[in-house]
This record gives sequence, structure tokens and C-alpha cells, in this order.
Amino acid sequence: MKIKPYIKRNTYFKKIKPFINKDLIKVITGQRRVGKSYFMNQVMDFIQKDKPDCQIIYINKELDEYSEVKDYKNILDYVKSNCNKEKSMVYLFIDEIQDILDFERALRSLLAEGGYDIYITGSNAAMLSGDLSTYLSGRYIEVQIYSLSFSEFMNFHNLEKNEETLIKYIKYGGLPYLKNLKLNDNIVYEYIKSIYNTIVLKDIVARYQIRNVFLLDNLNRFLADNVGSLLSAKRISDFLKSQNLNYSPKVIINYLGFLTNSFFVYKVYRAKIKGRKIFEINEKYYFEDLGLRHSIIRFTISDINKVLENLVYKHLIICGYQVMVGQMGNKEIDFWCEKQDKTIYVQVAYQIPDEKTQQREFGNLIEIQDNYPKYVVTMDKFGSGSYKGIEHVHIIDFLMKDL
Repeated sequence: MKIKPYIKRNTYFKKIKPFINKDLIKVITGQRRVGKSYFMNQVMDFIQKDKPDCQIIYINKELDEYSEVKDYKNILDYVKSNCNKEKSMVYLFIDEIQDILDFERALRSLLAEGGYDIYITGSNAAMLSGDLSTYLSGRYIEVQIYSLSFSEFMNFHNLEKNEETLIKYIKYGGLPYLKNLKLNDNIVYEYIKSIYNTIVLKDIVARYQIRNVFLLDNLNRFLADNVGSLLSAKRISDFLKSQNLNYSPKVIINYLGFLTNSFFVYKVYRAKIKGRKIFEINEKYYFEDLGLRHSIIRFTISDINKVLENLVYKHLIICGYQVMVGQMGNKEIDFWCEKQDKTIYVQVAYQIPDEKTQQREFGNLIEIQDNYPKYVVTMDKFGSGSYKGIEHVHIIDFLMKDL
């Protein structure tokens, strides 16, 4: 089959490559329009070059020609009718599989039959993880795709590593298709607004049969205005009541779940650094893509602190960390991050103009009694060096780190 042109995203390919030709379903997840389909093309291209005589079957639910593939029986019929029996291995790729009813039954059947190496993409976290965990426990691996990292943004747009490029990344975000557009406000935000509407209407309103789109838009606006703030469903409910919008905390919790399931925003829990207790209320929310955030409320320089936090959070999860808000008594660490046997702590500030700010940003980290790496990330012109063993890093340098 013909492969669409693509730019390699090797961060993710390194994760999936060890599982190619293994008896596990490869699940590629992520928000709509972050490049899952093109990454799937990268995987198909590798397989075709590695095994020139292989057979690839591809189903893309966003294309009209596959509109008749509606349920698991249709998957099985399509695969069987297009399968070359002489091939020892068939590579099956299904794009946006959550639009197919009971898809997991077809995957389980094909996996049990053998002879299929299966790859799927989806834009709904709850459906994929829930259904696959139930029916295919231990028989799949997940690779989550994110919108472009800062280094990818530079690569896609052929830009230099400097503050001007950083501002473009902050303003416009990292949706890969922006490579094809001129980077100015009118063009970019017209495109991004259309993506926002698609996510809201297709991945949330239609999927969950939401009637109150007005509430969803207001909730998105509130989250956009409160990036990095400690929030609870009750606090959001109280704010909406002050705007004459009367919705219970339970309704707010449901809507927040819909947003996180679509990968539109991420929920970050608080946890005690000593004792590792996770708090059940007052979490933080960060956006998958800042361009989408700025299509809801316009970016202004007064937002720079919260925007920098969002950038750092996004880089940390791209690097594979599980991220929490660290709590020590009444003091807070912006990000407490763990993966395998690695732990790091990160504080984020726009600038450190005086000793009082320095004491606050570095002081909380100094109180952590362990030897794991600690960072303070800022936009200070001379944001580098160390203070009492804590590394002071400029945001550009931090976003380029392979942590």
C-alpha cells in the first residue's frame, strides 16, 4: 500500500519498535490531530521495508470507504475477505478504532487465531483502556502520542533554537498540521478553532450524548483561565453559580472526565512527598496543546507563569514521567516526577527577580531530604547554573533535555 509522506517521530518509534512482530496488540492513543495516523504510517513504512513481501491491511474509520465497518463482525469479514492466505503474517492497522462497536471482540478473535500483528489508534482513553483491559488483559501495550515537543516543533517548522521560536511554540502549540500553514494568528487560530470544535462535538458531545454544550464551553474556558491552579469540582461549581449557572459538583466531575478521556486536558493529583499519600480533592489541570488553550482564551503575557507550567508538564510526560503535585505541609512542589527508578523535582517560575523569589522557588526544593535531581525552570536571560545543589535552567534548555 502507498504510504503518506511523514516526518519521523522517533521518540515514539523507539517505544513501539521492540514490540513489532510480537504477539501483542499495539495501541496508539492520543488526542485527535496529534499525529497518530502519520505515526502509524511510519510504522507501516518500517514494516514494508523490513519485510517487502508482507501483507498490510489498513482500515481508517475517518475515510468514507470504511464507513461500512461498524462493528466487530465487519472487522472480521473485512480482514478475512482481504487476507492473503499464503502470507505467514498479516499486519493489521485500524485507525480510530473506538468508532467500531465491540471492536475488542474482533481483536481477541484475531489474536487467538494467530498470524496477525495488530496496531490500532484511538482518541478515547476510557474506552480503549477499559475495553482492552477487560477483554485483552496482558495482551497489549500502549504508546501515547502527544502534540509536538519543542524540539519536534523546531524540526517540523525548520526553526532555530531561540526565544522567538519559543514564543511561537507557546502561542500556537504543537499540532503537526501547522507545518502546512503560515504561522500567523489569523490563519493558525482559524485552523485550531476548527480542531477544538471537532474534539468537543465529535469526541465529547456525540460520544457521551451531551446536551449542554454551553456548560462544556464554559468549563473549558474556566480550565483555560486556571491552568496550574488547584481545583475541585465544588470550586468550579461555585464559580459557575456566581455566573448564574447552577450545576452540581457531580455534573462537573462527569464533564471533567469526558475532557480527560478525550486527552484534551490532563488531571494531575497532589501527593505527600513524605508518606506518598494521594489527595482525593484539589487537583490541577493542564492542556494537551497550548494552541488549543489559546483558541479558547487569547494568550496574554500575564498568563506566562501558567503557560510555562503547562509547557514543563507536557515535556515531563513526553519524557515518560508520572507527574504529581508534591505537597510538604503547606508548601508545594510544582512537579514531583517518577519513572522506573528515576525521580526528579521541578519548580517553575517566569523570572526570579529578587532574593525573596529565589528563597521561595529554591527553598521548597532544598527542604526535600533526598539526593534526586531538582530543577528550577525560568525564562530568566541568565537562567543557568546552580544554587545549593539545585539546577537553575532556562525553559528552552529544559525543553531540550532528555530527562
